[in-house]
Amino acid sequence: MTDARLAASLAEEAGRALLRPWTEATDPVDRDSARERGRRGDALANEVLLRGIAAQRPGDVVLSEESADDPARLSASRVWIVDPLDGTREYGLGRRDWSVHVALWQAGRGLTDAAVAEPAADRVTATDDVAQTWRGIPGKKTRILVSDTRPPEFAKSVADSVDAELVPMGSAGAKAMAVVRGEADAYLHAGGQYEWDSAAPVAIARMAGLHASRVDGSELAYNRPAPYLPDLLLCRADLAGPLLDAVARATS
Repeated sequence: MTDARLAASLAEEAGRALLRPWTEATDPVDRDSARERGRRGDALANEVLLRGIAAQRPGDVVLSEESADDPARLSASRVWIVDPLDGTREYGLGRRDWSVHVALWQAGRGLTDAAVAEPAADRVTATDDVAQTWRGIPGKKTRILVSDTRPPEFAKSVADSVDAELVPMGSAGAKAMAVVRGEADAYLHAGGQYEWDSAAPVAIARMAGLHASRVDGSELAYNRPAPYLPDLLLCRADLAGPLLDAVARATS
């Protein structure tokens, strides 16, 4: 099995494991129940991913949001960067905008293979099956996706600069895959993320021919000693220049 197919298989398996607890959510969901459901989901999906990687790629190292950081990854040639449940809050609330991220980083090559599962939509997108063409929605206003809980302070200024509308959504993976599918034009984030939040979405977006960088235009680097990677711009290639210029003006 190729690394891309393994990523897709693992993401899909973890997503299936998460679906049953997710369907138990009731409306309205009280805060304590939502938090506990999210906590259980994180642990469940992490177990599935760790077990699968250990069985299929026993010599590889894993960087996971839900596991203690293994310093061996810094000298390893292959590191899986995983977010077992991206959008824990949304998952706990019974919303649909959550995802599972599985990415492979290789020394000297960076991110090489990845998959993002969106289990509530019965959808898995991987680097070996994503189209390398972007198709937007004709006649629609430019749409920039932002976090529905902590959008960048400068997001409105950026949107106004390119005559776009801001659209809130949960889960970094859900937002990124919406851009990959052409349902939105950009995903703008600032204010805190880690490598596991963006690794798989970025690998897939790049394979689809999209732009992906820090909001200042600098490179997104992975498997670093400190995995904090706080901001992200993922967008249509033709929008990268205007959006980066707008961010620079808004933050100067």
